[in-house]
This record gives sequence, C-alpha cells and structure tokens, in this order.
Amino acid sequence: MPINRRSFLQKTTALAAAGLVVSPELAARVHIDGADVIKIGLIGCGGRGTGAAFQALATEQNVKLVAMGDAFRDRLDKAYTGIQTQLAENEIDATRLDVAEENKFVGFDAYEKVISLCDVVVIATPPGFRPIHFEAAVAADKQIFMEKPVAVDAPGVRRVLKAAEEAKRKKLNVVVGLQRHYQKKYTEGWVDMMQNGAIGDITTSYVYWNSGGVWVRPREAGQTEMEYQMRNWYYFNWLCGDHINEQHIHNLDVGNWVKQDYPREASGFGGRHMRNGKEHGEIFDHHAVEYTYADGSRMISQCRHWNGASTKVTEQFQGTNGTAPAPGKLLTKSGYAILDHNDRKDPNPYQLEHDLLFKAVADGEYKYADAENAAKSTLTAVMGRMATYSGQVVTWEEAMQSDLDLSPATYAFNAPPPILPLENGYYPVPVPGETKVK
Repeated sequence: MPINRRSFLQKTTALAAAGLVVSPELAARVHIDGADVIKIGLIGCGGRGTGAAFQALATEQNVKLVAMGDAFRDRLDKAYTGIQTQLAENEIDATRLDVAEENKFVGFDAYEKVISLCDVVVIATPPGFRPIHFEAAVAADKQIFMEKPVAVDAPGVRRVLKAAEEAKRKKLNVVVGLQRHYQKKYTEGWVDMMQNGAIGDITTSYVYWNSGGVWVRPREAGQTEMEYQMRNWYYFNWLCGDHINEQHIHNLDVGNWVKQDYPREASGFGGRHMRNGKEHGEIFDHHAVEYTYADGSRMISQCRHWNGASTKVTEQFQGTNGTAPAPGKLLTKSGYAILDHNDRKDPNPYQLEHDLLFKAVADGEYKYADAENAAKSTLTAVMGRMATYSGQVVTWEEAMQSDLDLSPATYAFNAPPPILPLENGYYPVPVPGETKVK
C-alpha cells in the first residue's frame, strides 16, 4: 500500500527503537523535499529497461517514474509506450508513469540528468556503460537497481568494486538483476542445503546457457560506425562482453554461490560456427570453459548460440553423497529426493527483486548490497572469455589485474568505436593461440 510521510517516520523510529541500524542520511534521502512519492529514474530504454521500469512501478510502494534517458530518442519513446501499455494491461495506476517531456533525455550524458531527478536509479544500459553509470549513481547517493553483468572487462569490474564499497559505506541499497538470488526455488533450501553438506562436498558443478541466440539489428543507411555498434550492441565486446558474460553470467554466478567462492583459474575453447556474419561483430557463438576452485573442484561451463540445436539453461551439481540434478531438487546417492521444488509455482523473481528493493527504500532500511558479488561473478565470465579467446590458462589474479580496457577513447556518435570493420566489412575475430587478453 502507498505510505505517507507520517507512517514512514513511524516505521523508521520503530526500527531505531528495535536496535536496527538505520542511516539518518538514508532516511532523509528516501523522500526528497518532504514528498511521499519515491521517484524513479530509468537509464537505458531497451527491452530490459522497459521491463525493469514496469516492475518497479508494479511494486506496492508509492512510486513514480519521473525521468528517462537513452542514447536514442526512438528507443526512449518505444519504452515509454511499452510501459504505458503494460500498466494498462495490468490495471496499474497510469499516473505512476509521470515523465514530463523535459525529463526525457537523449545522448551519452543523459544518465547524469536522470540521476539528478530521482531517488532510485534503474540502470539497464548495455553492460559496457554500467561501471560509469553505477559510479555516478553512488556518488549522487541514490538507491540502485542495476542489470547484470556489471562490466565487460577487468578495469570496469574494479570500478564497480570500488563504487560498491562506497555504496556500503553510505548504506545505499543495491540490487543487481541476478534474479536467481531472489527466486524461491533457489533460496528456499536448495542452495543453503548444498552449502551445509546435504549432498556432501561439491566436487563438480555443471552450468549451461545453450540456446539459439538473440536478436540482430541490421546496419541502416546514414549510420556512423558508433551508432551502428550501439544499436547492434550485443555483438561488440566493449558494449556486451560476449554472451558468456551477458547471459551465461547467471549460471556461473549460481556455481559461485553454491561453492561460496570464485574460481582460481579457467581454461577452455570457443569460436564461431553458425553466427559468423558481418552482423555478428566480433563475438564467439560458443564457449566451453573448465573453471577450478581453490579446493580443486571443477565447474564445467557451456554456452552457445546455435539455432536449431538443443536448448539447455540450468545448473547441476555433483556431491560426494548425492546430486543436484536441477534447481530445487536434491537426491541422495540411491536416488531418494531430499528436496524437490520443481513443480512449485513461485513468484516471478524479476518482480520480487523490485518488490524487496522498494520496500527497503520505503521503510528506510539498508538491506541489499549485491554489487560486490555481481562484479566478481562478472569477472568469472570475463576470465572465461579471456581463456577461450586466447587458448591459455587464465588465473583469477591475472584476470583481476588485467589492464585491457575495452572502452572507447571518446563517447560521441562521430567518434570511432574501439573496433572497426576490415575492408571486407567483417570485424576482426579473436584467434586462440594468437589473441592477447592480459
């Protein structure tokens, strides 16, 4: 239910009386200028940004989307219409979408203007921009929802880790869109029981994102190279980090979560088999990586974008005393089910992560600090990409300390992006055994 200022103050007073740590700065920031409404700003108006903004507006709190920003006006307008439609279809108060024309911002600096107008920032730009936008939101003392992955390279990961420490110091809630951490099939027993030895020591983890691939946006007449790559961003590492980073991070993150650790090294291979046209930029269409943890256990990782091939998106674990053949399911060696949540109907985890974030913000509580783990799981994906691109074994320390910065020298539509097509229109593609990634 929407809250008023009196009930908000009563809640924060009660929390303080109960001995819970409630930051005075956090409480003061929740409702700017004494207004009851929690003002939301959206940065990045693609499909995921549209969905995340709607989910924020579908929470029980008194919220309004008051500012939107994107590199392209047509994307912003499409997102606005999409949010409007979803509110109507779900019979949610249309006035929650309250973005005046002067609060619709376009361009590389749009994020700065959005951040200045809101209490909670939703960051759903392509991954290459997230370290910049996260830093700015933390510096401006905003509560944050940020999509995954949080970077595309080690310098970006380090920036996010530094900003994450500052967010903790300021007691800013940060939720990252690794929604399995908010999915009850994972959180109600499955992960905890494995961490507590229900199937013994985890000796091997198996993680998969094998699918047919995603959209392609063709080049249009009159586009600069920067605009083309920005619109077709999935296929350029400075924007996406390859699909091992953009999608498979979900599964890699679950592997790390169960092990309560991050891999010490990675080795593997990959390449381009089916998605190898000019429009597919520079990324691979398959990766196979073996990660090794400090205790010697392995995580076997597969991800591929092959249309017509079998689909498999899941996580499985082998223990010394049993198995976890699917999320929500644990079996003994003899096949007896210790846990089986596969048939249950859980709340939508994409919605739940917003429900929990906005409840914490409205209640003046500091409860969520997802950025550090998200950065380290992002580095897990980046380390895997480094191994498949180079054909070399890559250690955690080498990955974390890498100075290979994929970002462009200048953010402008008339500036050259970090990678350019060859004379034949194709882009240079990594070659294992030759490509340098450290």
